[in-house]
Amino acid sequence: MADRGANEPSSRTGSPDGESQVSEDRWSLHQRLAIRELIDTEASYLHMLQLCAWDIRSRLQQLPQGDLDVLFSNTNDIIKVNSRFLQDLQETDSRGEEQAQLIGNLFLEFQEELEQAYKVYCANYDQALLLVESYRQEPELQRQIQGIIEAVVPQAGPSGLSFLLVIPLQRITKYPLLLQKILENTLPDASAYPVLQRATSALQAVNININEYKRRKEVASKYTKVEPLTLRERLARINAHTLSKKTTRLSQLLKQEAGLVTRMEDKEFDDLEERFHWVSLCVTELKNNVATYLDNLEAFLRFQPQEYDLDIPEGPMGQYCNLARNLQLQAFPEFKQRLEGLVWQPLCNLAKALAGPQNLIKKRLDKLLDFEHLEEKLLEVGSVTYEEEEARHTYQALNSLLVAELPQFNQLARQWLGQILRTFVTLQRDLAKQVLQRAEGSLAQLPHHQLSEPAFRKLVEDVLSQTSHQLRSFQENFEKVLPPPTGQPLFPQSALGHSAWATQLFMPNTWDSPQFLSSFQHFTCNPSAKPLKPSPNWSLCVQPPRFPLQVTTAQHLSPGPQQGPPDDLSVPPVSFTLSPLSTEQRYFEKVGHHTSAEN
Repeated sequence: MADRGANEPSSRTGSPDGESQVSEDRWSLHQRLAIRELIDTEASYLHMLQLCAWDIRSRLQQLPQGDLDVLFSNTNDIIKVNSRFLQDLQETDSRGEEQAQLIGNLFLEFQEELEQAYKVYCANYDQALLLVESYRQEPELQRQIQGIIEAVVPQAGPSGLSFLLVIPLQRITKYPLLLQKILENTLPDASAYPVLQRATSALQAVNININEYKRRKEVASKYTKVEPLTLRERLARINAHTLSKKTTRLSQLLKQEAGLVTRMEDKEFDDLEERFHWVSLCVTELKNNVATYLDNLEAFLRFQPQEYDLDIPEGPMGQYCNLARNLQLQAFPEFKQRLEGLVWQPLCNLAKALAGPQNLIKKRLDKLLDFEHLEEKLLEVGSVTYEEEEARHTYQALNSLLVAELPQFNQLARQWLGQILRTFVTLQRDLAKQVLQRAEGSLAQLPHHQLSEPAFRKLVEDVLSQTSHQLRSFQENFEKVLPPPTGQPLFPQSALGHSAWATQLFMPNTWDSPQFLSSFQHFTCNPSAKPLKPSPNWSLCVQPPRFPLQVTTAQHLSPGPQQGPPDDLSVPPVSFTLSPLSTEQRYFEKVGHHTSAEN
């Protein structure tokens, strides 16, 4: 059609001006076709994205929510950006010859938004492919997924999810080609030509930046993983290569400390690292304080004085017990539950989120030492190996990633921390308000409810001061009056003058001699006691003394075969230990062969 339109003016006029007009018409036609391809494919692409994000995702209910978030990533953000972009593209249809220039300006306007949206999706693409591969290991699940996709997007074919996931990557890489096609069909002297050139270069730069961002994220994901390794596993990972790297780093660090080589300084990163350090320190301190607060709250909930029978008449005390019981059963447990869910758990998540950047910062220091060593080698030798060049690129990727993302992370962490603190204050205020509401009825019946707050505070302080003074006076008087416990001998009259003794004496059969009984009757120091008669098995019970006595015999007496006692039987020596431990009865015990005399 274009050739036919070109030949007709030529045959009519046959002049150079006519040929020039035909050539311009041809350029204009091809340009309009390239622009139409851009707009039509953009509309088709946006429709496919909407099918993925809305129809297909809503039907894949058999997949976990975490898997869906990885598979479709930030597709909704891409839809928002491309919807506005398509709308502006379609509005250029009515602008005639200015359309190409407007399209170039439009790409320049959306350059940053397109890069921000697509770099996140591209960075997560590999992880999404791993999930797709794992689904293929489960035939039943794969069959269900494939059936859902074919029902919504028949053109997906057997590729299924892989066909849908790669569409955004294909689109962002196709933008420079579409712009290049429009540029090729634009006259060099047209006003739209330099604008389209800048737009084409800008979209190529967008793709380069996305690839670089993807590489940085891969490096970051490699070093942010924290593996809980045992000592044996750590030792198993040590080889000649790791020892060489660590030795080189240590040598480089020692040379820097000694001033033999200069240390590379990065003021921008140092400021960001310092801010991150303070955020991390605040989070750690707050987490420890909240943990202590929760422990104290748990101990407070276990202490329930209102459940004890204090033998206090009803009245204000009864009202207090009812109020305290009500708070212990409902208000305080509810406050503890909200505190754990709205403060403690987000605080733990924030502390966990800090672990990744902390590991990256530590790893950056190692890579910086490698980079400085390689820079010295590059100056001396003029070249480095492929592995060494990769090490240089690794440091540059880590440093660029941290410099680009630490400011955003620090800001988000501060906002997160501030929200946690505000939530904690709000919970405290709600608890106080709830307690006051529940206590209103009881407070009106208290004797001091009409006092103003300053007067009531003064009253409480006076009562506490007076009570504290009374307790100190009681303690001082008690320490003055009560003598310290002292040991007392058994036989002096001062010790035996008491008529109250407590013990039980279990006598063996061979101890039934009159001499022993007479001696024991004298030992009890009870003049009014009647003479005791011997008995084969008997026990003597008398009144408890002030200090119970633990009595031990000085020698071991073995019962003999004779029926009666020997003529010279005498009371064996005994020893006593005074022990004011209790007022329970104590027993004479037959012990040992050696004499012990303890007072």
